[in-house]
Amino acid sequence: MSPSVQLQEMIRAIRSARTQCEERSVIQRECAAIRAQFRQADNGGRSHNLAKLLYVHMLGYPAHFGQMECVRMIASPRYSEKRVGYLGAMMLLDEKQDASLLITNSIKNDLSHSNQFVQSLALCTLACMGSAEMCRDLAPEIDRLLRASNSYIKKKAALCAVHIVRKVHELGELFVPAARSLLSEKNHGVLHGAVVLIIELCEQNPETLEHFRKTVPDLVQIMKGLVLSGYSPEHDVAGISDPFLQVRILRLLRILGRKNEGASDAMNDLLAQVATNTDSTKTVGNAVLYETVLTVLDIKSESGLRVLAVNILGRFLLNNDRNIRYIAMTSLQKIVGTDHNAVQRHRGTIVDCLKDQDASVKRRALELSLALVSASNVRSMMKELLLFLSSCPAELRAHATSGIFNAAERYAPSQRWHIDTMLHVLITAGGDVRDETVPNLIQLITIASELHCYTVHKLYRALIADISQLCDRVTLVCVCVCVQQSLVQVACWCIGEYGDLLLRGDCQEAEPVQVTEDDALDALETVLHSHMSSPATRGFALTATMKLSTRITDNVDRIRSIVSIYGSCIDVELQQRAVEYNALFKKYDHMRAAVLERMPVIEKNSPGHTNGESTGEATQDAPRAKLKQGELLLPPQQPANQVCNLLDLLGDSEETLQPSPAFGGAAPGPSVNTTSTAGGDLLDLLGGLALTPLAPAPVAPPVPVYDKSGVTLTVSCEKQSATGLTVTLTASNATDADISSFTLQAAVPKSVQLHMKAPSGDALPARGSAKVTQLVVLNNPNKVNLKMRVRVSYTRLGSAFQDTVQIDSFPGLDAAGQ
Repeated sequence: MSPSVQLQEMIRAIRSARTQCEERSVIQRECAAIRAQFRQADNGGRSHNLAKLLYVHMLGYPAHFGQMECVRMIASPRYSEKRVGYLGAMMLLDEKQDASLLITNSIKNDLSHSNQFVQSLALCTLACMGSAEMCRDLAPEIDRLLRASNSYIKKKAALCAVHIVRKVHELGELFVPAARSLLSEKNHGVLHGAVVLIIELCEQNPETLEHFRKTVPDLVQIMKGLVLSGYSPEHDVAGISDPFLQVRILRLLRILGRKNEGASDAMNDLLAQVATNTDSTKTVGNAVLYETVLTVLDIKSESGLRVLAVNILGRFLLNNDRNIRYIAMTSLQKIVGTDHNAVQRHRGTIVDCLKDQDASVKRRALELSLALVSASNVRSMMKELLLFLSSCPAELRAHATSGIFNAAERYAPSQRWHIDTMLHVLITAGGDVRDETVPNLIQLITIASELHCYTVHKLYRALIADISQLCDRVTLVCVCVCVQQSLVQVACWCIGEYGDLLLRGDCQEAEPVQVTEDDALDALETVLHSHMSSPATRGFALTATMKLSTRITDNVDRIRSIVSIYGSCIDVELQQRAVEYNALFKKYDHMRAAVLERMPVIEKNSPGHTNGESTGEATQDAPRAKLKQGELLLPPQQPANQVCNLLDLLGDSEETLQPSPAFGGAAPGPSVNTTSTAGGDLLDLLGGLALTPLAPAPVAPPVPVYDKSGVTLTVSCEKQSATGLTVTLTASNATDADISSFTLQAAVPKSVQLHMKAPSGDALPARGSAKVTQLVVLNNPNKVNLKMRVRVSYTRLGSAFQDTVQIDSFPGLDAAGQ
């Protein structure tokens, strides 16, 4: 191939290459020829050579040696060379390279050129890659061009001014007078650029926002002209007059009317006119309507107008386009709290979206359906949600179960309905419920004393059904896989507590079931022998078996033999339980009935726990608490598919801790060690650590301890007494996506006590618009060196994230205070 080939011939040669190696060879030869011609003083084909080099750059090959040629061609008086030079500068240069500063003077000269197309080239280049220094030097020239008589130049200058304002915020005041005067232009391109510029100015400066609120009547008139204008071939798109300009004006009106009643009143009639006159059968019409809805919902609009906006979103839900249905449900989700009744009118359509095949639409429909549950519709909505749960995708089950539990607890019409709903969820998706479900359900059952007989019969039938589904009764070889661990644990607890009611068989509220002592013990023994039962489930079953020894009369010896077998169990926790229960039989048999008596009503606790012990666990562990103070009978329940070595701070001894540095007058930032959570036990009972959800209350100036993937966590401390300390963790989200299911969990040394309160929330809106704060009060009576490890868990864009951060020192706390 000759070095002087044209661009078309080079493209043809590259495309005809059969291998990557042959393509590289062609490009290397051509680049060498281009480099040689760049060195020549008199080169008539400079623009052609640079054009070929730009094509090579587009293919991903290095073309940096053409940067200086771009600078020389921009300074050329020929328009053909200047055009390719500016194009090359936009592709090969950026603001971080020194070569970009060499074209500043050329751009300034071209901005004053008599040819509008040369001015346009300079404006486009400055708007594309202008650095902060270039923007400061050339801002007066842009302001001058904004007042030019040429509409073609003014629209280019307006968009260039937008780039300058984004790069150098303080230059925004320079363009305010010119931007306002542009609103009187008739040219749609100039109007579009002016609106974009005003939006940027208003978002940067609150004072500028107040200044442009006076232009609301002008914007309303422009918008009315677009809505009521007849057919214009130049601006018509699918029957809508310039929808791009309409959307921009609506967006600006939303900014100007936000939190301002006067501006909102001035645009109410216009918004109603746009909402009723815009054709909703075309995509462009839906785009204008959607922007209108967002504006209505964001300003201080009239109640009737807000209902109209919600009805438009309701029509969007009936659209065949899934994207339109998705954005409709996203918008309804944001306003369901303020316009609940208006959104309720579209409940049937929203519930129908649960059957959609698209996973994103289904997720949004689930979130919106849960938000629509109220005391008046809880029964009908729960039927739909439970039906959805039976065919729910695996990735949505945890969110669905959690939402159903919360709604049932908040709006349950009766205790029996509440219990039935929770049991239905456990039977349908027991493997996907959260850890706190078991203690919460146990607490609910203890409160409903008149339903104990009904509940134990229903749970027994559910346990037998769970076992019989996976047991080979023909060969009599048990292959039981207790998949629904939560269901089995609650059933075992109830059989142990209310076994006498189960055996009595006189429950009038349930179907008559005749249960013998052998039947109840067979069910518990099957759970104990199942190789798929978790250690926590076996603990429930063993304790329930022990409790039955005081509720039956004929099979006490069988219970004694079952308990004695586990005295040599490989699982240390079960072995310790069995040994202590054997001691009850042998040494303290006279106390067995009192120790294993029925538990009293469990008081409802706050969502936070104390030192890692939940209400439900404390209930089941009462027998062992009387045997050995300070120890837990059951380990905390953990999901079978989730492991996290969160709490290995101390090992088995506090001597392994490194001493914290003493703090001086100014509190330095805390020493932080961030690690990933790969595997291990979430709560090591023998390691002496406690895992506790935290609770919110803002205090003291925060110090950052964690910043990853846009999520920031800060800590502040306040000393309450010689041994007391209040620690506040504050989380924020700097990304563009909302975060849900946000939780913080913490581990502290064994001798430190924690007191928790309710968290402020579990959602972090995008761009730091709201924060989640959680408060933990530490009591350090032994004044050991404090350390805390915090696990951060959240869901963003449908994906779950998890990480840990270790806090080795606390700001504002001196060594003596620790």
